[in-house]
Amino acid sequence: MSKTRSIFEDVSEKAAAPAAAPKARRPQYARRGIAIWLAILFALVTAMIVVGGMTRLTDSGLSITEWKPVTGAVPPMDAASWDAEFERYKQIPQYELLNPEMTLAEFKVIYWWEWGHRQLGRIIGLVWAVGFVGFLVLRRIPPGWTPRLLGLGVLGGLQGAIGWWMVSSGLSGQMIAVASYRLAVHLGLAFAILGLIAWYFLRLVRSEADLLQSHRQRNPLLMRWGLLLTIVAFLQILLGALVAGIDAGRGYIDWPLMGGEVFPSDAFNIVPAWRNFLENPALVQFNHRLLGYVLATLGALAWWRSRKSSMLHIRRAFDAMGIALAVQVVLGVVTVLHASPWQIAIVHQLGAIVLFVLILRAKFTAQFPLAQKIARGGGK
Repeated sequence: MSKTRSIFEDVSEKAAAPAAAPKARRPQYARRGIAIWLAILFALVTAMIVVGGMTRLTDSGLSITEWKPVTGAVPPMDAASWDAEFERYKQIPQYELLNPEMTLAEFKVIYWWEWGHRQLGRIIGLVWAVGFVGFLVLRRIPPGWTPRLLGLGVLGGLQGAIGWWMVSSGLSGQMIAVASYRLAVHLGLAFAILGLIAWYFLRLVRSEADLLQSHRQRNPLLMRWGLLLTIVAFLQILLGALVAGIDAGRGYIDWPLMGGEVFPSDAFNIVPAWRNFLENPALVQFNHRLLGYVLATLGALAWWRSRKSSMLHIRRAFDAMGIALAVQVVLGVVTVLHASPWQIAIVHQLGAIVLFVLILRAKFTAQFPLAQKIARGGGK
């Protein structure tokens, strides 16, 4: 017989119900914070490329003849230290063959350009390390992003080593500048790092859910155009480095002809023939011009194709790319016609940065279009 329970029985006498398990707290990832950190790195790498360009244009890249990643951060602080630094510079071919009359005051000018370039590299490394370790320790890095962000640091360290590999090529023999092909590798890696930072930034300012949803509306054709333009623009940047490395932009200052010819007759004067592609100013500049025409044509075709997109922001992204491309072409012609003065040449290099990033942005927009409730224009 079951026991009758009083209606006045205290509820506390009931068997305590098992407490519900607390919900697992969802980790808070710092997508926006990491994006801000990447934006800072982007600005620093851009400054690094511009200062590197000025270092090349002022023939300052060989003024520091030693690689001291840590102690080299401290510049000469007294007269004796400056004299010692100047004496080391006097031992290399650039001083003996190009600057035998250089004074200490003139040396200080080129020294500060190179020191500033290397110092920026140290600052970039420090900003990357502090940011990466901080986000890693706090466990704020979204899943799958740790290898990508770590990779940026690895590439940055590799860039420092390549920088010294480049400088060392001009410290012996009859060299009065760094090897042009090493300069091209150095600049190419800088743009690769810059491009990765820009791409990661564009992804992190959007939520993962938004990116997954936008995947359904992507434009595969414009994505392929964006990829093609990215590759051609990158190759054009490498050719630009070869032009800068041997001052090829100062030898032929007419346009659209070169020395009054469609194809310069002295384009293959060096033996063996393959060296002309790296060392002959005529052929190097011709190749840079030719690929520029190719890039301009492809860019115009990509822009025209983007007109058929129903997504307004895709069309606007390709508009921005097209404008930057047109400006860059004009800057290239002006640079040639004025024999590449540093004031115009550095603007041309800055234009390459803007164009390269806007091409990546156009490709990203085609790959991850923003939601658009009301279609505009015609066609898909």
